[in-house]
Amino acid sequence: MKGHTSPIPFVTRDDSAANSGNIVEENVAALKALFPAIVADGKVDFKVLRQLLGGSVEDSTERYGLNWNGKARARALALTPSLGTLRPAKSDSKEWISTKNIVIEGDNLEVLKLLRKSYAGKIKLIYIDPPYNTGKDFVYPDNYTDSLANYEQLTGQRGEDGVRLTSNNESSGRFHTDWLNMMYPRLTLAKELLREDGAIFVSCNDQEAANLKLILEEVFGSENFVGQLVWQRSKKGDAKLIASVHEYVVCFVRNKAKVLSGGLWRKPKEGASAVLEQYRQFRTQLGNDHLAIRSAMQSWYRTLSDDDPMKAHKHYNWSDDRGLYFAADFAGPDDGRTSRPRHDIYHPGTGKVCKKPSTGWRWDESKTEWALQQDPPRIHFGPDETTIPCRKSYLEEIDSEPFASVFYRDGRSATLEVEGLIGKGVFPFPKNTEVLVDFIQLTTDDGDIVMDFFAGSGSTGHAVFKLDADENKRRRFILVQLPELTDIPSYPTIASVTKERLRRAGDKVQSDNPDAKLDTGFRVYKLATSNLKPWQPGDDLARDLLDNASNVLPGRTEEDLLAELMLKTGIDLALPGETRTIAGRPVHLFGGGTLVVCLADIPAAEARLLGDGIADWLAEVGPPAPTTFFFKDSGFDAGGSRSAEARANLAATLRQRLGDDAIEKMGAI
Repeated sequence: MKGHTSPIPFVTRDDSAANSGNIVEENVAALKALFPAIVADGKVDFKVLRQLLGGSVEDSTERYGLNWNGKARARALALTPSLGTLRPAKSDSKEWISTKNIVIEGDNLEVLKLLRKSYAGKIKLIYIDPPYNTGKDFVYPDNYTDSLANYEQLTGQRGEDGVRLTSNNESSGRFHTDWLNMMYPRLTLAKELLREDGAIFVSCNDQEAANLKLILEEVFGSENFVGQLVWQRSKKGDAKLIASVHEYVVCFVRNKAKVLSGGLWRKPKEGASAVLEQYRQFRTQLGNDHLAIRSAMQSWYRTLSDDDPMKAHKHYNWSDDRGLYFAADFAGPDDGRTSRPRHDIYHPGTGKVCKKPSTGWRWDESKTEWALQQDPPRIHFGPDETTIPCRKSYLEEIDSEPFASVFYRDGRSATLEVEGLIGKGVFPFPKNTEVLVDFIQLTTDDGDIVMDFFAGSGSTGHAVFKLDADENKRRRFILVQLPELTDIPSYPTIASVTKERLRRAGDKVQSDNPDAKLDTGFRVYKLATSNLKPWQPGDDLARDLLDNASNVLPGRTEEDLLAELMLKTGIDLALPGETRTIAGRPVHLFGGGTLVVCLADIPAAEARLLGDGIADWLAEVGPPAPTTFFFKDSGFDAGGSRSAEARANLAATLRQRLGDDAIEKMGAI
């Protein structure tokens, strides 16, 4: 790290590698950077902060907002570091080596904490479909004391059978409170993962829609609210009073100014691209005979059925050298104003002044003059001056439109799609991939990361496959799903449904698009306790020292350790690592040299040789940032009498060859 004033210490028994980082410390550091005077001895002086902020501080205990029992604990839960890790599950994965998609089995709260260092500020879109709190679905019972132990118990890692998740019964006095306590810390962490120009879409129904919007306003800021979409899923329903045939999708962004600076959100007009393709074929056949092209387009539209989306564009049937257009009215609106422009427009054929609309022109004289000077002109004239001129609206220029706040998409089609892949009765009420395609297309582009931490049957990943095939792009996804138990032997958990649906969906999308270069694979990781033993000496120090000779839990592999170190160092789990044999020992390099790991035994006599080899390798790759090194603590001289010498020789060689500025940290685990 730049600015080191003393040699980098070699940290032994680095227990900090066993947690996901201290968010509170990071927040204090951020405050100190803005207001240095408010932090002394690591503590924040709120009296000084209030003085610096002046009248912007709210001191009243009565204020606008949503409060509930447990809110403070829920907020604190988001700030508590995770002591877990993600273990690679290659046998469950598809195309492990080449894919950049990730599926994670585990409690999404713990997983979001673990992903912070690697993905903070990198996710472009988060879509989630959390439990709706209808009384028939579960609300995950977070344990504030030990969430990892709670997760292991629920999923059968502690005890033989696990614990089946239960419904949040409406008779419970904490019905809404339990749901809010589940959602609040997860949304807080989700915001950290979003890019500045990122967006989050959250599905819900009437049960919690009002509460959801309020907690999203608190987390993201009311100024970053985009819209509350109404998704009509059926045309009719049964009810004693009013049939509920819709649900909501609430949308917020991380920073609305950043989003708008990147361009407007637009979705393609349905059928427009196919109409333009047909028009191009007529242009190829008929050249610049625009009257013949108009006649051909009108005849073609008549062949379409009334429910064909292409027929909605039948008014686009005029043609000129610029393209296919609609002769659109550009009269001013009938709003009672008498000051509308009423300048003369001359007919190009007769030279006479054209008839004016009674409400005047929509455009002022300067814009009209600009339109007439274009080649070809952007104003459409009739046979003579007795016809009011129109403006030319080109389909290619307006083949997209804003996403409407109310839309219809039949919910049954999603069920049929999933049943066609994994069978009937496996997963109820999946999300419609066509709707998710719209959300993803609206907000993301090639290379962007899409996340869903209530993954369910994997609809979001399926939607990414579909859209990438349509656009010949490569987005990425990160899906998180709790391995909730099911009653289906072939799919014992919901997470197993997620993985199998993605396997089959990816195969189908690729077979339907054989020429597309798609990434339909995914790496699977599973939530577990850290691979590293915490140092917790008891009364028998000699026995504790013997038991902790190795800092790694039994049964954990080198690949498990590498994944944990990538997470704790902030490296993308999908980035491929490189391995070289140096001084007879395997050395792993990740993130272009941001992380170097060697977990082999290192004799004192070969420590300098190993250090020189690592330094040579780093000189080849030119790391983008200072390097973090990890070595096996018990590996130095195999824990023998010269272990300190081996450690010192290696550290001295790396410092001498690289310089302290090129070293972020050296640690032993």
